Amino acid sequence: MKKADPYLNFNGNTEKAFNFYKTVFGGEFSFLQRFKDVPDNPNVPEDAKDMIMHIALPLGPGTVLMGTDAPESMGFKVTPGNNVNILLNADSEAEATKLFTGLSKGGKVTMELQKTFWNAFYGSCTDKFGINWMINFDYSQR
Repeated sequence: MKKADPYLNFNGNTEKAFNFYKTVFGGEFSFLQRFKDVPDNPNVPEDAKDMIMHIALPLGPGTVLMGTDAPESMGFKVTPGNNVNILLNADSEAEATKLFTGLSKGGKVTMELQKTFWNAFYGSCTDKFGINWMINFDYSQR
């Protein structure tokens, strides 16, 4: 496995939170994408278009703090316990599949492992102990 990073869910204030984190940790965002920037997705509700779909702030060598807005208009509800995820970056599709299969056994799959528009093999689940996992293999890192 390449690495594990914290991934935070917010109820519409991701940008404000990450601007705060930037003042604490320093550095610049390595990635920022809004829901309106998602290709071929006309179903984004008007109130969510300017919200953050994904943001990344490097914290130091090998660690990135990441986050997203989780708008209720898109079926999300942020509550203590589902606002923190652990993102595992796998070395291959096979490793991603192994990690996802193991962690989701006896738990709940929230997104099936699949190829995505952001050029990754990705899935998410909550394990049988209530811990949220995001499994990702980035095809551009082959």
